[in-house]
This record gives sequence, structure tokens and C-alpha cells, in this order.
Amino acid sequence: MSDAKKVACVKGPLPGPRSRELFERWRKAEAQCAGYQAQVVWDHARGVVVTDVDGNTFLDWTSGVLVTNVGHCHPALVQAIQQASEKLLNNYECLNEPRVIAAEKLTSVLPRPLDRCFFLSTGSETVEAAVRIMKRKTGNYEVISFYGGFHGRTYAAAAAGGMPGPKKGYGPTLPGAIRAPYPYCYRCPFKAKPETCGMLCLEFLDDCVRANSTGSLAGLIVEPYQGASGFIFPPEGWLSRLEQWVRSKGLVFTVDEVQASYGRTGKFWAVEWEGVQPDLLCIGKGIGSGLPVSAIAARSEVIGVLGPGEMSSTMGGNPVASACVTAVIDIMLRENLAENARRMGELLGKRLREIQERSPYVGDVRGKGLVFGVELVKDKATKEPAPDLTRKLIDVAAQNGLLIGSVGVFGNVIRVAPPLVINEAELDESLEIFERSLGQL
Repeated sequence: MSDAKKVACVKGPLPGPRSRELFERWRKAEAQCAGYQAQVVWDHARGVVVTDVDGNTFLDWTSGVLVTNVGHCHPALVQAIQQASEKLLNNYECLNEPRVIAAEKLTSVLPRPLDRCFFLSTGSETVEAAVRIMKRKTGNYEVISFYGGFHGRTYAAAAAGGMPGPKKGYGPTLPGAIRAPYPYCYRCPFKAKPETCGMLCLEFLDDCVRANSTGSLAGLIVEPYQGASGFIFPPEGWLSRLEQWVRSKGLVFTVDEVQASYGRTGKFWAVEWEGVQPDLLCIGKGIGSGLPVSAIAARSEVIGVLGPGEMSSTMGGNPVASACVTAVIDIMLRENLAENARRMGELLGKRLREIQERSPYVGDVRGKGLVFGVELVKDKATKEPAPDLTRKLIDVAAQNGLLIGSVGVFGNVIRVAPPLVINEAELDESLEIFERSLGQL
């Protein structure tokens, strides 16, 4: 790619002078308890290109945090937000027309047999709602979830999660949380091999229930792929077999697609890959593509256990967020972004695996569509995690014009999740920057 066609342009050492000033002011005013990010102060963004306050431009592999699926500041989305905000900002539970339109639009694209939705504000809020519904529907209180799961930082969501960060030091957690191993094949807890294990994780579910259940099982919640723990994708067929297990126990089946939905994996909904039919579906992030909005989708007979006044949200279903929901779905369908994610994802996966072969630090590459995890290790033979290299790579890549983030149980997985509008030229440039940055570690 010639220099004339390149998008990324960093004019000097990061952070730039204006960014340094803002970082200093911020540290004096706001508690420093967020995660580590590139030392860049964002100013504005369009599509997959971010410009900082010093005028540097970057290609974005973060989508915020898998949020801006239709691209940063899509003109049609911005227009819908502007028009809605000029009329009405909030009316709590009093009905507004944008909410009706948004609900009709969302239910029209839901995977069957889901036929109802309810609007909330955050992904964590949808998980809290799902836990409540599972308990109300069954009259039981135990919820099965998985090692490495991340469902949010609120009380029930953190209890269902299988990562230490959201609950460490905050015990005791919510009673009734039963966790089982998720198929993290690169680091199998059973030391098994994918080609011979026969999905041992599923077989072990019965052991977990026998050892931990008091006989009050309500439901199960699972991510189609685990995001925060390192973009861990289960073997093909695992999710559909898990659904069969859930049905055999008569439990309520919840799928958390807060991160995995809205075209991210190459289909509108991740459950479509295996034809899974959950009772409840948690939706967030991409549904607003930048605005705080979420929803829980459900079979009518499941969410119907809630009566009037038994679920609400101060900001849920407000007219601006509702206009956003409608605009995002229209953009997704009109521009066929799920298909673009699938096509670009095939190229991305191929190139990342080629980089894996050439780099001494890339132990594993896994993903689908436009969501991949690149796991960094100190040694490919021992698989020792390399979180120190991960943080260094974040800074080196930013200096070269690419914004990346890290996830993972060990903090050693690079998040590769650009907006779904990325084209082949932008993908090529970002991959070239990524490999060059790896070589500078």
C-alpha cells in the first residue's frame, strides 16, 4: 500500500501535547479505576478512523468496546439522534411513538421464536433482568453459568460471571451460582485435545450439578463466545448440544449476546450459526452503536410471568435511544453489514493465522466474522501468558496508527474487533501495522 493511500498518520510521540494536558487534568478529577488503554485522547471518529485531540489519525480495532458496529458516527444514525433529541429526551414509562417503532423493528429481526422485547440501558441490566425472569418462571433460584464468563459488574451479573475481577473483594456473591468449565480449547482445564475430548466440558456439566445444586435449578446463561476472558470460541456444535442438555433438564435457556449480536460474528445473531433457540436473549452494545441502550428479548410465554410494574428502567425506551435502535437496524440491513463482517472476517482470520506462523509471540488466533482474539505468549511450547507484551503492544500499535485493546483471563489477548463497515483497504493497512508492531516488541 502506498503512503498516499494510508489512513493512519501519527505525527509525533504519544501522547501528544494536548493529550498529555488532558490526561493530567483527568487524573486529578476522576477516580483511576478503568482498564489500561492506548495513551490517546479521542476527539472525533468516522467509520473506522479515529482522530485524537492532537490531529493524529488511527485505524480502530476496538469499535469502542465492540459497540460501534455500524461505524463511528454513521451519518444516518447521527441524523436520527439529532432529530429525536430536538423533540423529547425522556418521559420514563409514558409511551412515546419512537419506542413503539423500535420495539416493532427489533422484534421483526429477532431469531425465532423470540417475539417480545423490553428496553433497558446497559448489558448488565439485561442480565439482571434475565436472572429475575428465570427465577420467576421456575420458582427456583439456582443459575448455571461458566468459567470465564463475563455478564456485567452488577450483583447478579457478577455472581453469574466466571472471572475474578468483577467480584473479587465483594463477597459473598449471590447464592445459587453454579459454574462449569467453558471449552477454552487452547488452555483446556482437563488437558484434553479438541480432536479427542468429545466435548468433555458438556459431560462435566452433570458432575457440576450433582456436586453443587440443592435441587433448585432455574436456568442457564451462556455467551456464544466468551469476550472478556479472551474471545474464546467453543467447538462447532457445542452450543446446540448445550441447548439439548438444558432442554433435557427443563431449565430456562438464556444466551448473552450483549457483545456477540448485531452482525459481529458474520450473522445478525450469533445463535443463528447453530440454529439455537433461547428463551431469553440479552442484547446491548451494537444495538445502539454508541448510545446507551440495551434490550432483553424473550419468548412471550417466558417474559409473560412478569406483571405490570415488575420491570422498569429510568432511561430504558427513551425516545432518543429508541430512534437509535431503529436507525441502527435500518443501517445494518440496508448496508448488509453482517455479510460484510463475514467476508472481511474470512480475510482477517487468514491473515492473522499467517502472522501467527511468523511471530514467536502469537500462541493462538481464534474468532469468527469481525471478532478475533490474538493470544500472546512468551513461549509457544509452554504457552506462558505474556500480559507485559500485550500492554507494550497496545502502545507500540497506537504509535504506528492502530488502536487495539486487551482482554483475557491472563490479560494477554489482543482484541481484534473493528467496526463492521471496514473495507479491504482499511483491513490491509491495519494488518500491516499490527504485524509491524509485533516485530517491534
